[in-house]
Amino acid sequence: MPARSGYQPGVPCWADLSSPDPRASAAFYEEIFGWRAGFDPAPEAGGYGTFRQDGKLVAGVGPTSGPGRPPAWNTYIATGDAESVADRVKEAGGRVSTGPVQVFDEGTMAVFEDPAGAAFMVWEPGRHFGAQLVGEPVSTCWAALDTCDPEDAKAFYPEVFGWAARGVPGGERTEWLVDGRPVAGMTPASGALPGGARARWLVHFAVRDCDAVVALAAERGATVVERPRGLPQGRSAVLADPFGAAFAVTALKPAE
Repeated sequence: MPARSGYQPGVPCWADLSSPDPRASAAFYEEIFGWRAGFDPAPEAGGYGTFRQDGKLVAGVGPTSGPGRPPAWNTYIATGDAESVADRVKEAGGRVSTGPVQVFDEGTMAVFEDPAGAAFMVWEPGRHFGAQLVGEPVSTCWAALDTCDPEDAKAFYPEVFGWAARGVPGGERTEWLVDGRPVAGMTPASGALPGGARARWLVHFAVRDCDAVVALAAERGATVVERPRGLPQGRSAVLADPFGAAFAVTALKPAE
C-alpha cells in the first residue's frame, strides 16, 4: 500500500502511547512489532518519539501527562478546526481536558473526554498529518470505542464529528461512518473496564500472525487480556503492555 499523504476530517489519523518510561516501552514494541523508534533530543520536545515501519511513520510515544495518569494508547481523529471541535464537545456534554494547543509547526492537538469518560484526541495537521502507513502489518488498522453507554455515544459522536452509526449484522457492534465509509467502531461493554472505567478507545494493530505476536508479547512481559479468537475481520486478541497500556492485535483476513 502506498504511503498515506493526508486524512479526511473525522477519520482516525494517528495513535500514540503515553508511558511512564517511553524508552522502555519503545524497546518492548520494537521487539514484538519490529518497529524502529526514534526520539527527538530537543528539550522542548518533552521526550516524544515516533515509531517507523519500513521507514514510514506509524505511531508515536511519549511520557504520561502527569502523576497518576494511566499508561494508554491514544486515538487521534483528524480535523480541519480543533477549536470548533472543542466547542461541539462541550455542547454535546463532553469535556475539554487539554487545548487546543499548537505543537510547534507540526499541527494543533486537543484532548477530550466523552460523557462516559473515554479520552480521545483530535489533530489539526500542520507539517505532520498523521500515520504514513495504515491497515498493513505492522500499523494501525482500526480504532474502537468500548463503552457501557452506547446510546449516549450514538448521540455524542455524530454531533461532534458528523459520524453516522451503522449496526453490524449478527452482533451488537456499531460502525462509525464518514461519507458512508466505516472509519471506526463501537462495542458495548458488559461491565466495568480495567481500572473501573466506563468507556475507552482501543487502538488495533494489524499483524501477520496474531497468535505468534501474543506469545512473544507475553514472553516480554505483556498480559493477555483477551486470548486470540476468530472475528469477522480476522483473528484478534487484546493485550496490556508491561506498563498496563491496552491494545489489540488482529491478523486481518484478505480483502474479498
